[in-house]
Amino acid sequence: MRRLTGCLALLALLLAGCVRDTGVEQETAAADTEGVTVGGAGDCTVVDIAVSVEKIDLFVDLAEQFNASPDAQLDGGGCAVMEPRAQESGRVATLLSEGWPDPDVNGVAPVVWSPASSAWSGVANQRLADAGQPPIAPAGEPFMLSPLVIGMPQPMAEALGYPEEPLGWGDILTLARDAEGWGTYGHPEWGPFRLAKTNPTISTTGLSALIAQYYAATGKTEDLTTEDLARPEVDDFARGVESAVVHYGDTILTFLNNLARNDARGTALTYASAVATAEVSLINYNRGNPDGVLEPGEELVPPRVPLVAIYPEEGTLFNDNPFVVLDAEWVDDTERAAAERFGAFVQRPENQQRVLEFGYRPGNPEVPLGEPITAEFGVDPTQPQTALELPEPPVLVDALERWDVQRKGARVLITMDVSGSMGDPAGAETRETKLDLAKQAAIGALDDFSPDDEVGLRVFSTDLSPTEPTDYIDLVPIGPIAEQRDVLAQRIEQLVPTTGTPLYTATAASYSDLVDAFDPQRINAIILLSDGVNDDPRNDDLDGLLATLTEGTEGGTETPVRIFPIAYGSDADLGSLRRIAEATNAAVYDASDPGSIDRVFTAVVSNF
Repeated sequence: MRRLTGCLALLALLLAGCVRDTGVEQETAAADTEGVTVGGAGDCTVVDIAVSVEKIDLFVDLAEQFNASPDAQLDGGGCAVMEPRAQESGRVATLLSEGWPDPDVNGVAPVVWSPASSAWSGVANQRLADAGQPPIAPAGEPFMLSPLVIGMPQPMAEALGYPEEPLGWGDILTLARDAEGWGTYGHPEWGPFRLAKTNPTISTTGLSALIAQYYAATGKTEDLTTEDLARPEVDDFARGVESAVVHYGDTILTFLNNLARNDARGTALTYASAVATAEVSLINYNRGNPDGVLEPGEELVPPRVPLVAIYPEEGTLFNDNPFVVLDAEWVDDTERAAAERFGAFVQRPENQQRVLEFGYRPGNPEVPLGEPITAEFGVDPTQPQTALELPEPPVLVDALERWDVQRKGARVLITMDVSGSMGDPAGAETRETKLDLAKQAAIGALDDFSPDDEVGLRVFSTDLSPTEPTDYIDLVPIGPIAEQRDVLAQRIEQLVPTTGTPLYTATAASYSDLVDAFDPQRINAIILLSDGVNDDPRNDDLDGLLATLTEGTEGGTETPVRIFPIAYGSDADLGSLRRIAEATNAAVYDASDPGSIDRVFTAVVSNF
């Protein structure tokens, strides 16, 4: 299959320039499992590379150079083609620890893995060790570096004493616990302190922030142990920080895109007070490129309120982006030799200079720092002063397990479309309907909620009741999922397709109900799955709906309810669902291929 891919690559380039096999992923980020055929033909060996999402453009650029160079000619004859594929680091770690199941869904198993941090290699290897299996990810050469920072809107950082006053996770904890919020610092109009932080089981910045929090709680900079994590004061510190989280998610780009939209309309300071992110993402934001992907012809518009990088005084971690040639049964000697040749290629000083252009610090110490690692873009090349040691793999796994009970709780209403089109076939090669697949995915995603979360189920369609006109029905009221997980699964399994799609009415009602019963101690959110367009003649007012939703996100509101829509199937109204998500500072997920709905549901639940 790898050789066949190489044969097809040149034809693909001639036909379409750059072929993107877009997988299903959150709209605000580069697509997960996004493959980019970058060159090669004939009998070349194709080396599949799993690359963390934020650096796919750089890897494609270097792969194109390599594939067109003499370096692609292998010793003893033959040639090599490097083919990068964007994959979230946490997801790859899970797939590798499971032996890379179901390639039809998850894509070709990689030869090379470049996660954002070596921490993920440790997580994958430890999970394999716990299952009695050998490690799969040997130590890799750092490809490029980017420290974890706390990005803050400049006025907020200055209110805390930046740049003269050293700041860190201790200050974040104090802010999180202050009932007066920014009022304590003379700015009650900014509302409570809000922290944007990703899900550490998927996102590298989330994992790095979690580790940094634990170090800050213990006062250590190295040798973090599982005994440290179990200390009551450390647990209390972690819970305090998590209490300020806006919501979680699979990528920090969700928050940066939402922050950019709020900045454009003058509400950046009431959306997020701080963002735990990599330095490179903060640079991209200040450049005017919040999602880190520069489309052809895209004009960069820097934000009105820039972010500044806080390098925590307790110390921080570097995302080292290792270049790892996997020690896996599916990697043969020729692929390994080709991968190692590319690994040497990317370490050359001239190629490390390209790393710097993309906003990373070079992994090769021979390459000096320069633009854009400058104060102009909100960062400091002399920082961080203290680098934290990456904990041992057992500690990493323990930290992730503890986070699952320390994280902020959620109050979520699953709102599912059961219109007639949900009964359509899911694909040409299956007898299952779209609703069949959606039910399986929703039931499976129930296990991803924390036992402390509160979850309910609402369905919507026209003519749901034979006795009274209604567009939606609550099948399971919102309540503790630990007490009603089986009931939720049973009611989801019993769903059947009915008639029309009153999308706007169901969305407005769900939003209003959650605002009325808002719980300030939880993430309040709606998962909105729809496979069609609003076809309710009684309510076709999208602008009115958006106005209502937007009112709930402005002015530092104390009742932020996020709507995370899933555009399901090729007929879903992705445009309207995207606007609904943006109006509530959330994110839309594209599941235009019904076969991807299982992965999409998992990604959506990562926000809670």
